[in-house]
Parts: sequence; C-alpha cells; structure tokens
Amino acid sequence: MMFEIGTVVTTKKNHPCGGNRWEVVRVGADYKIRCLTCGRVVMLTPDELKKRVRSSVPPASSGEGGRP
Repeated sequence: MMFEIGTVVTTKKNHPCGGNRWEVVRVGADYKIRCLTCGRVVMLTPDELKKRVRSSVPPASSGEGGRP
C-alpha cells in the first residue's frame, strides 16, 4: 500500500482531539501526516502508517478536465 501526497487516510484509533482523518503531506523515507481536525503534524515510518490506517481516499486529480 503506497500513499501519495494529498491522500486522506482514516486511522483505526482517534487522535486525542477526536479526529481520525489525516492528510499525507510528505512522502519519503518517512511519511508526514497532518490531522484534518486540529492540524497536528506527525511523522511515521511506512510500517507504522500501514499498521494504523483503516482506509484511504486517493487525492483528486488536478487539471484532468473532460475537455478535448
């Protein structure tokens, strides 16, 4: 399971602020995710992130309109 920048993930456990939706803001050796409720930023290894994620929504495509 690979995540891209802009992917919104839902975690199995809630954050202390009550939210469980996070946005991936950096990809590399570690993932940086930002809580969509309070804005807190957390860095996780790929293994830790895979273990904590329940579901994910891929980022919306940009500039790919239906115009010929």
